[in-house]
Amino acid sequence: MSPNTPSADKPYDHLQIETKWIDAWSADPALYRALDDGSKPRYYVLEMFPYPSGRLHMGHVRNYSIGDTLSRYLWMRGFDVLHPIGWDAFGMPAENAAIKNKMHPRDWTLSNIAAMRQQLVRMGFSYDWAREVTTCLPDYYKWNQWFFLKMYERGLAYRRMGKVNWCPDCATVLANEQVEEGRCWRCSSVVEKRELEQWSLKITHYADELLAETYTSLEKGWPERVLTMQRNWIGKSDGAVVDFTYAVTGEKIRIFTTRIDTIYGATCLILAPEHPLVARLLTGDAYTPVQAMIGEVNKQQEPGVEVDKQGLFTDHYAVNPFNGEQVPIWVGNFVLLGYGTGAIMAVPAHDERDFEFCRKYAIPVRPVIRPVDGPLAAEPGMKAAFGEYGVVENSGAWSGLASAEARKQMAAHAEAHGFGNAATTFRIQDWGVSRQRYWGTPIPMIHCRAKCGTVPVPYEQLPVELPYNVEFTGKGRSPLANIPEFVNVACPRCGAPAERETDTMDTFVDSSWYFFRYTDPQNPALPFDPAKAQPWFPINQYIGGVTHAILHLIYSRFWTKVIRDIGMTTSNEPVTNLFTQGMVQLGGKAMSKSRGNVVDPDDMVRKYGADTCRLFALFAAPPERDMEWSEASVQGQYRFLSRVYRFVTRNAAKARALEGTSGAADRQALRKLHQTLQKITADFDNRWHFNTSIAALMELMNTLEKHEAGLTGAAAAEVLEKLCLMLHPFAPFISQEIWCVELGREGQLIRQPWPEANADLAREEGAEVPIQVNGKLRAKMVVPFGTAKEELERLAQAEEKIKPWIEGKQIVKIVCVPDKLVNIVVKG
Repeated sequence: MSPNTPSADKPYDHLQIETKWIDAWSADPALYRALDDGSKPRYYVLEMFPYPSGRLHMGHVRNYSIGDTLSRYLWMRGFDVLHPIGWDAFGMPAENAAIKNKMHPRDWTLSNIAAMRQQLVRMGFSYDWAREVTTCLPDYYKWNQWFFLKMYERGLAYRRMGKVNWCPDCATVLANEQVEEGRCWRCSSVVEKRELEQWSLKITHYADELLAETYTSLEKGWPERVLTMQRNWIGKSDGAVVDFTYAVTGEKIRIFTTRIDTIYGATCLILAPEHPLVARLLTGDAYTPVQAMIGEVNKQQEPGVEVDKQGLFTDHYAVNPFNGEQVPIWVGNFVLLGYGTGAIMAVPAHDERDFEFCRKYAIPVRPVIRPVDGPLAAEPGMKAAFGEYGVVENSGAWSGLASAEARKQMAAHAEAHGFGNAATTFRIQDWGVSRQRYWGTPIPMIHCRAKCGTVPVPYEQLPVELPYNVEFTGKGRSPLANIPEFVNVACPRCGAPAERETDTMDTFVDSSWYFFRYTDPQNPALPFDPAKAQPWFPINQYIGGVTHAILHLIYSRFWTKVIRDIGMTTSNEPVTNLFTQGMVQLGGKAMSKSRGNVVDPDDMVRKYGADTCRLFALFAAPPERDMEWSEASVQGQYRFLSRVYRFVTRNAAKARALEGTSGAADRQALRKLHQTLQKITADFDNRWHFNTSIAALMELMNTLEKHEAGLTGAAAAEVLEKLCLMLHPFAPFISQEIWCVELGREGQLIRQPWPEANADLAREEGAEVPIQVNGKLRAKMVVPFGTAKEELERLAQAEEKIKPWIEGKQIVKIVCVPDKLVNIVVKG
């Protein structure tokens, strides 16, 4: 048989191929290990680690396929790649599952980890399993406790009594960030407010820095959507605090305002329903409507969420310290106790929200700011608030001043007379980390009733381990409180009988610093060695869901700043570039177990193979957009891989022979090959349009099959080699099989250099010129570059596909752009 004669192609047996290479890769633990020796440029690729719920879903497959594809490409480009994985293994779902299934949460979690680890391996993801971390094991959560003690020493961890968000179904406290439209982020139960003593972390200490860096170091590498969400959540407001006085007792009612220049236009005070003064102003039956309002307040926890504004007059008054005027005190369901001071002055003439409220309740509207180039608004008759800066009027000594100058002078006046001052407030509140559940990191504090009060557990006694034998009810106080041998200890300072803290830490503590532990996961003396971690930070590329924008992604930034301030990193931020992938949907809704619309990847892998699943996850939509699950599209990817495999097996013998004389088929095939290589390289380096990269590979296959019969051995050898290398980041199993078995090459593809495109070979021999008739595309023609206008016009009119559109019609004009376009304008 001549080497130019295609051999019989082989069928694509995905199970045989993938099983073989899984075994081979698993037998080589160093295959995906970072060298970590400075011999190559470093690149840290990280996907948000999974919660071990028991099974992967297609959302996981998409997330991890994106990171794995990038990692393999970077290895081939000569980078030393750190690509680790671990398990976000604490949290309420495990404890709830233990209650439901009568299984210990540790056993439930570790069995799920074993199953999910096997799934990740089966997908061929290039993780360094030697760096695996599991947050529910003592060798990890010991360091949660270590960091907590460090924060306690610096005044960043503290205990306070206050109103907290309480989920009655999960039976635990929630941070503000975990309340979504008044409901628990985990189970969707309506959140209540309770007075509890709890531990908090002082994230507000870094509020200015957290906000500022969204405009500087993060602005180029993070999605604007995430930055906007964080800016809104941090919610910095520059203004002033002013003390009105309760007219009956003279006690202060402190308000915060960003527009002290409008204070002469204040026509009422509005208190949050939970403001401590409200319960004294409204007693008995009069307080009942306030209780209903408190439920509405929880809905304000999400940025941008509005409620129907409701108010209640208390029949009491407060005194404005600037003009001595008495203004009525109201209660409003839209005022938040945790934002500002829990009390606002309403200036309806100059704030749209206040305008709507005061119009609704017939509260006077008093304009005191006029436009710079216009008159003061007349009242009655105002149709909307004037919220811009302007010139102050009807405001005593400050009348005639520009708003900006009046703000400065009026704040200074308030400070000089002892009833206010310039101030800055933030919407973000300190992070409440106490949870009244078992399955979390024990808070390493001890309460000495004798004389010492609350004292930290000594470092040498860490970790404070979770006891195994626990009764789970899911209700009331933490299960740890019912274990005397855990609770009862000696005070580490005075030796007197004392009690351990029985709250555990919020699960988001575990994920706030895990990426540092990956750099030194076996360290028994420290969370990580700073010298080992620093070369990898900040993380080059982080990949995960936008749902964590104001949870994990703020907490991890905060934790990194704490780590910096205790001298363990020089990085201000944990992540340089953040990519938020879209959701996988079925029937227009995100896949989830609760909706019952989850597609099991294991079934798809058995049916079509891991390579096919990966290609589908990358091809169905641009990676930042949501994608709809379609088994028909999965089948299409399987057919494509089958075409690739059959093409290779038909031409492998020809490629080995390297015989034949180059001709037109070679030129066409090699041109398309190098054009595809240029495009895929640009997609990786510039924009991550993996869907268009895969589409380019499909177009390449169309060209190769078209010219297959005329390919020489030398051209076939180059085509098969570069096709295999380009395919590898997307479909590692089939490409590795082709490399070793069909092409007879040695070594792992991940260690092969990425091919360089030849610009000369990629260059077209001529220009492909569209031919339009009356602006509509009717044909294309290929002409030598630089063909003159007159010749282009002649060729266009002679094109067979064009003749039916112009015959018998008057040619009005021909628009011709050499190498670009011919448009024939006709009538009749």
